Amino acid sequence: METSPVSPVKEKDTAQPRPREENAQQNLDAAVQFRQQAPGPSPEALKLGVRPDPARRIVENQEVENPVAGLEGDADKSHVSADEVAEPLRASDLWYCPDGSFVKKIIVRGRGLDKPKLGSQCRVLASGFPFGSGMPEGWTELTIGIGQWREKTWGELTEKCLESMCQGEEAEIHLPGSSAPLAKLRLDSFTKGRDSWELEAMEKEALASEEHSRGTELFRAGNPQGAARCYGRALRLLLTLPPPGPPEQAILYANLAACQLLLGQPQLAAQSCDRALEREPGHLKALYRRGVAQAALGNLEKATADLKKVLAADPKNRAAQEELGKVVIQGKKQDAGLARGLRKMFS
Repeated sequence: METSPVSPVKEKDTAQPRPREENAQQNLDAAVQFRQQAPGPSPEALKLGVRPDPARRIVENQEVENPVAGLEGDADKSHVSADEVAEPLRASDLWYCPDGSFVKKIIVRGRGLDKPKLGSQCRVLASGFPFGSGMPEGWTELTIGIGQWREKTWGELTEKCLESMCQGEEAEIHLPGSSAPLAKLRLDSFTKGRDSWELEAMEKEALASEEHSRGTELFRAGNPQGAARCYGRALRLLLTLPPPGPPEQAILYANLAACQLLLGQPQLAAQSCDRALEREPGHLKALYRRGVAQAALGNLEKATADLKKVLAADPKNRAAQEELGKVVIQGKKQDAGLARGLRKMFS
């Protein structure tokens, strides 16, 4: 018996019914799974989004909400968006020194609330100070209130910055009007110190005496800037004592005025002499230096009055005699110039 030939088409149709059904079922399952996952990002994207590189975060504890929203299924793009959502530096990350000498930009916030005080030994990582400034580079130990490092060009500024930092803090020092940092400091650790008000009166006077002596050494060595810093630190210690305070204050103010005159700061020098004379009205060096400062400021009448007081108490004071002679000559030139101006005005 002959059998009728089997059609190739029918054979194909009957040979693959199961795979078609399996493929359709897989497509349906995939569509359902896609719909279930559509509202949120993929696990890979979430992993990238919620764990950004901490070294690239400027501000700590900054929370990012749904960093990969709208970029489902694109892990690379989600990673970029997670980094780009970091906010710019906040005002709370900038600290302005009260005397206006510098601005501290906090890079990494420290731990706790304690900060270095007088006598604290600080382990510091310093970098970026100008070459030849004498400031340390790399890991170093610095003691607040003690050491010749404070007399360097940027020593006082560095000490003020350290006194504002917490343990583990990393910060840049910026000078006013400069966008580039002067240097970077990292305060790794520090020992417990004391505020100046916690010191006994005898301790303050002893520390002030050390600063006074060191300032005099620097002044004689031709370093009025370093001497002025020492005198200023000594005065800050003594000013915390109950009034009237030790008589050494008048001497320190007069010495500070001498430094300020050499540094070309006659206005500050006159103010320092005022404070010295408030404490000791007959202080001849303060009177003389105020006379010099007033002459530099063009206040010739005030300069003449101070210098004449010096000569009244010490007629053989050669420096006062010479300075008064200069003031008289300067006054004559000033009068002659004024007369010429008047003649031109009315001619």
